[in-house]
Amino acid sequence: MGVFVFLPLVMPLTALPVARLAEQRLHPRAATWLLSVTAGVLAVCSTVCLALLVVVGTAQLPGNPLPDGWSDEEVREAVPCDEVAGKVAIPALLALVVACSRVLWRHRRVRMRAEEALAGLPRKSVAVLPDGVPYAYALPSGRRGRVVVSTAMLSCLNGPERRALFAHERAHLADRHHRFLLVVRLAAQANPCLRPLRTAVSYTVERWADEEAAQAIGSRRAMALAVGKAALVSQGAPAATLAQVASPGPVPRRVAALLGPAPAALLWPPVFTAVGLAVWTAAAGTMMSALSSANSAVTLFFVLKAATPL
Repeated sequence: MGVFVFLPLVMPLTALPVARLAEQRLHPRAATWLLSVTAGVLAVCSTVCLALLVVVGTAQLPGNPLPDGWSDEEVREAVPCDEVAGKVAIPALLALVVACSRVLWRHRRVRMRAEEALAGLPRKSVAVLPDGVPYAYALPSGRRGRVVVSTAMLSCLNGPERRALFAHERAHLADRHHRFLLVVRLAAQANPCLRPLRTAVSYTVERWADEEAAQAIGSRRAMALAVGKAALVSQGAPAATLAQVASPGPVPRRVAALLGPAPAALLWPPVFTAVGLAVWTAAAGTMMSALSSANSAVTLFFVLKAATPL
């Protein structure tokens, strides 16, 4: 295997081009799915590879409980600098576990705090909190979830802008955007090379909700005005988004996109166009990277399995 065993750790770098192309050229729904699945697959491959490197690199340490076969010469030849790689992989894997646990803990804590803030309010799809700070966010809960908005935010918006705001937050709930955001956040913690995908998905889910809301209210211009005004009045307010894994995204880009033509209904652009060729090539390259990473991790696994006594 040689140095190819380290491919799962560096292959996520190849996801950067597809992240840029997807958020700019694909329909937001397609871009969100593509980037989230890619981030998840690459993160799992790199984590498995890191764990296997720990096993190989520490198999020769005194007092380890691993099978003797895992320290054979054939196994060590599969991983260059096995001792160094194993010792470096130990703190890296521990840091990964701590970082991902911290993300999940924060996710749960913020969700619980949001639920506590709504205690005593009627169980309706929209919860209005008396607060002088303008904010609005979607709180997943059960099958439907709730839209939480402050009185300060409502006082800053007129009727059409309020309808646009509610439509936007309901789109987040209906399409389960918090799940995509959690996946890419965990993936970015598992491998820092995947952080561009987290940033891209934070933007594409907002664009996805913008497009769904614009279609629901029947006016892209009204949606653009609502996005711009809500961002302006909430500037400087503390983030209220669940687990703080998302931001409103680049608001000028969102407004400009809403003032332009609606994105094509096709999930993927035709192959025989300049944009389609670029997107499909980037997507294919990323998928090949993921398969290569998986192959390296699986090959190392079978090397260890072959060295394990029955």
